[in-house]
Amino acid sequence: MRKELVLFVLLSMACGKDSPKPPEAPLLSFPLQNSECTTGVSLNNVTSQVEFRWQEARFADTYELKVTNILTGLSITNAPTVALSARVPILKGTPYKWRVTTRNAETQEIGVSEEWYFYNAGTQTTYPPFPARLLEPASGASVVRDLNNEVTLRWTGADADNDIQSYEVYLATDPDPQQLVASPSVSINQVKAGVAIDTVYYWRVVTLDRAGNTSNSGVYSFRVIR
Repeated sequence: MRKELVLFVLLSMACGKDSPKPPEAPLLSFPLQNSECTTGVSLNNVTSQVEFRWQEARFADTYELKVTNILTGLSITNAPTVALSARVPILKGTPYKWRVTTRNAETQEIGVSEEWYFYNAGTQTTYPPFPARLLEPASGASVVRDLNNEVTLRWTGADADNDIQSYEVYLATDPDPQQLVASPSVSINQVKAGVAIDTVYYWRVVTLDRAGNTSNSGVYSFRVIR
């Protein structure tokens, strides 16, 4: 009887124990999304130190900052910290994106913030647009044509100068798509394109601004399954 009572108590304690709570994703504060960051401390002619800041996230023990040079794809990842900010030396006049990952000691799950884009201020008086972010179809996705044998290509664009003029949308079966299928104005962020069944397509978007600057989204692929 005594053993049964002890077992009952242990099982009751185990059942009543709360599950570990995964850390929530933090909200980013600075540098602002799609902005020009002008508050960095100049270190030399090509580099300045920028302080990245974010808000406290529930159930988070540590925060890990990742800053990526959009032109080169090279990233700087800070060691996990309990602080709500971190200073990183980055190149002047260069576009970057950044995000923060949260962790805690009780679970393997993580929280990942939004990814924000910004230009680190340099000597430029005008900046190229940020590369368009391709939204749909996602890279590697399998898609179904509509009744007109078309798929919708959707993206989003931004510019620190807020002077985007238009886009150029390229789609082809070649991994380096050079076939221009649409040239929509800045107010349009999606187009329809005719496609064939059981075929892999590659697409990209070039963003143009009024100063003549351009940026390239990079290439996504998708397969038309029916």
